[in-house]
Amino acid sequence: MKTALIIGITGQDSAYLSKLLLEKNYHVVGITRNILEPNFTNLDYLGIQSEIEMIEINQSEPERINRILNKYKPDEIYNLGAQSSVGQSFIDPINTVSYNILSVLYWLEGIKNLQLSTRFYQASSSEMFGNVRHSDLPLTESLIFHPASPYGVSKAAAHWLTVNYREANHIFSACGILFNHESTLRGANYVVKKIINAAVKIKLGLSDLPIFVGNTSIKRDWGYAPKYVEAMWKILQHHTAEDFLICSGNVMSLTDLISMVMKNLDLDIEKYIKVDPKLFRPVDLEEIYGDNTKAKKLLNWEYNISNQQLIDTLITDEYHFIEWESKKIKN
Repeated sequence: MKTALIIGITGQDSAYLSKLLLEKNYHVVGITRNILEPNFTNLDYLGIQSEIEMIEINQSEPERINRILNKYKPDEIYNLGAQSSVGQSFIDPINTVSYNILSVLYWLEGIKNLQLSTRFYQASSSEMFGNVRHSDLPLTESLIFHPASPYGVSKAAAHWLTVNYREANHIFSACGILFNHESTLRGANYVVKKIINAAVKIKLGLSDLPIFVGNTSIKRDWGYAPKYVEAMWKILQHHTAEDFLICSGNVMSLTDLISMVMKNLDLDIEKYIKVDPKLFRPVDLEEIYGDNTKAKKLLNWEYNISNQQLIDTLITDEYHFIEWESKKIKN
């Protein structure tokens, strides 16, 4: 039985990845910052919380990280723990940058010092590319980063640390550069989850409140999170440590996304969607989408979900989640 250590066990990706690894007969060890007051909703929803061994750790404790590494000697580590809100990174840049960079450094340094054969996955982000020229689209792994937010800066630094430890210390450390990937387990502050959750509740008669959004002209490469965690696993099974861009290859404006959601649910856009200037970011990426050729070719990863199929699936999933949540509250 392989042992996989997942840093940031309570997040969307960690929940789907845990489910995938458990199905592959891994021993899954989850790292959380607070085991006394955790938010295990995602794991609970997937019915896997009891199957995961939990460890509480402050990511700024390198000595404790070394003890954990020495105890478990994990076959694989997936670093999915980060302050991952772009908007929040403008509000709190110091904690965003320090946490997102130092946590990666401590784990890599521990693997090096203990001379482990552990394979390390770093969750990189499309936000590292920043505002790119239209001529650079679709993006590939080779484009130079020019991040447009403190979050993007922190992710770029963590990415290059991972590459450096691979090249300088011969550690199997690889990065997945993931574009926006959504699911019903996405955090409530993320725009797609916010829109779909609120719209479904309106349709169910649970709410009649307007949905406030920021800049709807942005264009993004949105994908389905459960498919993206398959790519994470495949990256660490590859015969060499490399970096892969994981995306849908599709592009859609937030305006069109909202239109699809409201049309699917037969709701009035004019009545329920309201633009709030306070939700605009200081710097926002206008358009970004990627080329997933390398991942499809070398990892044999498949992604064939259209934008329309994605929206329809997310809405169906949200109905199920709201029903589950309602039953949980009653019980």
